[in-house]
Amino acid sequence: MYYLLKTEPAVYSFQQLLHDRETVWDGVTNPQAVKYLREMSKGAKLIIYHTGDERRAAGTARVLSVDASDPKVPLVKIAVGKAIGHPASLADIKQNALFATSPLLRQGRLSVVPLTEAQYQALASGEV
Repeated sequence: MYYLLKTEPAVYSFQQLLHDRETVWDGVTNPQAVKYLREMSKGAKLIIYHTGDERRAAGTARVLSVDASDPKVPLVKIAVGKAIGHPASLADIKQNALFATSPLLRQGRLSVVPLTEAQYQALASGEV
């Protein structure tokens, strides 16, 4: 599985994840986004996306573990991957046909969205 996690870089940036190496992804309250967190499994590949003024895919990560015992607050532990060499901006993503039906564009307020393998590969490689 593949997912995109949104974060405000002033709150927690990809650079901070690079420093920390691992973190628990928390602060998600939207029921649909929480559902996506609960669906994650160990090894799922992630794109870390900066919101706010940046609006770009910043780097990759992977899921280390998921504790879904609390139905309201699943604890998803992630590990850093690598920075994306040519980060795709939101404008780039909107112009790419791969993302035409993506919740990333259809439900822009969601902080966690699923990706297809092709979408993940395009973002991770910087080839959007």
